[in-house]
Amino acid sequence: MSGEPERRSVRQRGVRRRARRGAAAALALGSVLLAAGCGGDADAKGKSDKAHAAGPSKAAVTIAPRDGAESVATSGALAVTARGGKLLSVKVKDAEGHEVPGGMSGGGTGWRPAGHLGTATTYTVDAVAADDRGRKTTRHARFTTLTPEETFTASYTPEDGQRVGVGMPVSLRFSRGITDPAAVEKAVEVSADPAVPVEGHWFGNDRLDFRPEKYWAPGTKVTLRLRLDGVEGRPGVYGEQSRKITFTVGRSQISTVDARSKKMTVVRDGKKLKTLLISAGAPGTETYNGRMVISEKLPVTRMNGATVGFGGQYDIKDVPHAMRLSTSGTFIHGNYWSGQGAFGSRNASHGCVGLFDQRGGGDPATPAAWFFRNSLIGDVVVVKNSHDETIRPDNGFSDWNLSWQEWTADRR
Repeated sequence: MSGEPERRSVRQRGVRRRARRGAAAALALGSVLLAAGCGGDADAKGKSDKAHAAGPSKAAVTIAPRDGAESVATSGALAVTARGGKLLSVKVKDAEGHEVPGGMSGGGTGWRPAGHLGTATTYTVDAVAADDRGRKTTRHARFTTLTPEETFTASYTPEDGQRVGVGMPVSLRFSRGITDPAAVEKAVEVSADPAVPVEGHWFGNDRLDFRPEKYWAPGTKVTLRLRLDGVEGRPGVYGEQSRKITFTVGRSQISTVDARSKKMTVVRDGKKLKTLLISAGAPGTETYNGRMVISEKLPVTRMNGATVGFGGQYDIKDVPHAMRLSTSGTFIHGNYWSGQGAFGSRNASHGCVGLFDQRGGGDPATPAAWFFRNSLIGDVVVVKNSHDETIRPDNGFSDWNLSWQEWTADRR
């Protein structure tokens, strides 16, 4: 009997130890579950944030004109805008892959082309925008511009690859009168290398010339870029040319005709090359004063007074070494019919400047043959001391008779 309480005590101690171990295990299990519960909430929150960030962008892109549009205007119709975000990129290309330049506005909320579009051309537009969380959206469109019923072209001088004198302007003549000169002039670029400011000037509504303030420097490379395709020059009439023309300026040659002394001094690159005896316009048919430019060289040509308002006063079928100075008919040319003694002694022409020559122009030693051989289209011929008015600047390439202030004042 005395051992019974002792056995109960041992059993009780074992129960208590098992109870403590169970409690400790439960506590450890609770800690594990608690830790697992915390870890699960963090992962779920991260996944939720990523899902939210990867959701649809709030940025919306609008392209005008609409996708599939046809007969779209070449100016003012194309625009890309973004709402709820900003444009990251806008690419507009024609069917040949040429990209249309343009620029952003409104801090990236808008894009427009830098110039006009071409006619009868299909363009694709691809735009990308992003909202303030960086989520992107894209938009694609395709449209075709109008096909005009009426068009205009520009004839240009000088020709591509030509070598000209320092007085040669860039001259454009349009096949239709232009009523929106600003749009046309914006589509014409004239640049020089070495660089020099070049400005345009309109003569009427169908001629646009470009020149620097002073004569071109010898050796200058001049580039004319015509981007007239798609320009609405007058209501419903569109340009159709895209061309690049390059010409080079040769040496400087300025020839001065003194109608009083009846001599012409030829100066090349600042040095006197030769003095030639001349015969200018007779009293009543004097030669224009002013700065003129050789625009055409003809080894032989016919000169008929009836074509320039002199009726049947003369008709010479074989005028040698003729160089045109004006549209109205002023030339500097060879003269075999007046006799050598007339040159340097009397003015006897109907307004032209004559140099002694042989009939047929076959003698290379005559003054006319020498001058013809040593002249370029674009060389300057200055006439002074004649009893006539100064030639109008639009008569031939007499642009240099306008001061730079007058030239640049005509900004339309």
